[in-house]
Amino acid sequence: MVVNSVHWFRKGLRLHDNPALQEALSGADTLRCVYILDPWFAGAANVGINRWRFLLEALEDLDCSLKKLNSRLFVVRGQPTDVFPRLFKEWKMTRLTFEYDPEPYGKERDSAIIKMAQEFGVETIVRNSHTLYNLDRIIETNNNSPPLTFKRFQTIVSRLELPRRPLPAVTPLQMDKCRAQIADNHEQLYSIPSLEELGFRMDGLSPAVWRGGETEALDRLNKHLDKKVWVANIEHPRVNRCSLYASPTGLSPYLRFGCLSCRVLYYNLRELYMKLRKRNSPPLSLFGQLLWREFFYTAATNNQNFDRMEGNPICVQIPWDQNPEALAKWAEGRTGFPWIDAIMTQLRQEGWIHHLARHAVACFLTRGDLWISWESGMKVFEELLLDADWSVNAGSWMWLSCSAFFQQFFHCYCPVGFGRRTDPTGDYIRRYVPILRDYPNRYIYEPWNAPESVQKSANCVVGVDYPKPMINHAEGSRLNIERMKQVYQQLSHYRGLSLLASVPTIQEEAEPPMTDESQTSSGPDSPRRDATDAGGCFTAPDSSTGALHPDQEMPQSPVVASHPPLSGPVTSTSPTAAHGPLSKPSSPSSSCHSMCPSPSSSSAHSQRRKGFTRKHRSEARLHSGPGAVCGCPAVWEVSL
Repeated sequence: MVVNSVHWFRKGLRLHDNPALQEALSGADTLRCVYILDPWFAGAANVGINRWRFLLEALEDLDCSLKKLNSRLFVVRGQPTDVFPRLFKEWKMTRLTFEYDPEPYGKERDSAIIKMAQEFGVETIVRNSHTLYNLDRIIETNNNSPPLTFKRFQTIVSRLELPRRPLPAVTPLQMDKCRAQIADNHEQLYSIPSLEELGFRMDGLSPAVWRGGETEALDRLNKHLDKKVWVANIEHPRVNRCSLYASPTGLSPYLRFGCLSCRVLYYNLRELYMKLRKRNSPPLSLFGQLLWREFFYTAATNNQNFDRMEGNPICVQIPWDQNPEALAKWAEGRTGFPWIDAIMTQLRQEGWIHHLARHAVACFLTRGDLWISWESGMKVFEELLLDADWSVNAGSWMWLSCSAFFQQFFHCYCPVGFGRRTDPTGDYIRRYVPILRDYPNRYIYEPWNAPESVQKSANCVVGVDYPKPMINHAEGSRLNIERMKQVYQQLSHYRGLSLLASVPTIQEEAEPPMTDESQTSSGPDSPRRDATDAGGCFTAPDSSTGALHPDQEMPQSPVVASHPPLSGPVTSTSPTAAHGPLSKPSSPSSSCHSMCPSPSSSSAHSQRRKGFTRKHRSEARLHSGPGAVCGCPAVWEVSL
């Protein structure tokens, strides 16, 4: 019997470690590699130009690699349900292979295609390679429910066998055995479209900072491993201004599109560690970012409403404000806070921002300042972020907004102090908000506090050339903490109710100097560290109150699957104090100072916490959140 195989690329845009592609090759007489692209979807989907450019570059690289194997990539226009019936007949297909998609939409789409293939007598083979583990196996091991704390997830994973080893790349010999005829008009029928063909305007488009494709991914991996001697001791590089810029060894977009196999990355790290540590088995913390990716995939795989608040059984129902104007200012980098505006400008221009920058702008939009739903922020990231991933993106926004997974809503990033500690000179702001480039370091993070003479000499008058702060951070964050307290007080199963009484209504922490230790576990997903470590201005009870760590088994999530959503809105103080116009430029600068006393006034508190912090520092390094490998929590990003 003649075997005519077709391999359907979706994610997994690579020839190395591609089990489904290897199944297509096995015993086949012909093989065609297909990518299905719906031109209408390109204009209607919430995907920005940088993401589309990365995808098209990845497809071009894949086609180039196939050419070297005397094959080609067939890019077919249309919907899968419309395309495949025609291809089944035209190519006399007998076998269809593709990579398993663990996300709800993907599973529903693939189920329909498998059923259709059966009706045409076409064998379908599906193989997992987008995640390290079989997610259903993790859920089954956890009493048929996804683990909703990272600690529980790590416990489950530690009981499983190691991930399957990656497969070698496709060879010329394999392809020669099943070469399909390439028509002379292949370019006219199956070419990769340009951005212009997809309806994008190229005016003002900056050169790509991240080039898509497997070739680039493997090159970055090699450079990445060259500088990873630190893995032997699981050391954490200090986060500074340079960390805020795109790295030539960053990997997150390549994992998202499947240009790089997560298993190849896993075993490269593992083998490097064992080589440097003389065959000792590495701890789970070495693979922290990859495991956080698996954690969110597992939590989302059977939850069709994972990307929304309503109908989502693990998400706290919070009465967020509807404020399209404020949302637009945040998304377009017009908040009047240079640190926030620089981050959002970099995101829009380059399609990437450092994971701590993601934390800062997510907190600002949601529970920190603007009180706008995490769903709105998630959609902006979905449009602009190269590595935006349905499961990880939604899970991260729920985390940072204290809607799921993380309950310590009294931890709040300061939109002035956090950036200043990371980049004291403000060069990052000067690069992405050039209108402020002539401001002295003293005022670069809070230009509204600069004397009028300084503003004029810098050729940037606040309120004329650069917007005034859109919110008073002191009042807004104080009000939002009160709102979150009221939400959590309505959750009868929330076991942190006893600590709510100790949550102060104003922020009481001083901004400490930047240290390696503070950066090691900074961010809302690392609450074991000293409460002042993440941003300079937060509210936090004393450690003796027993604040919950997100890895504790109780509660697994603010709202468990059996708990109904809150039935009605939570009453709170009027938001006008937080969202109204500012009468004077007293916003974040004075607010940070008013809420963050001088170091001397907080010395007693610091001494009281010193023992606790020192005691748990090494443990926090091993459980510091999604970025344990690189030293900082990277909820969205696997940059390592």
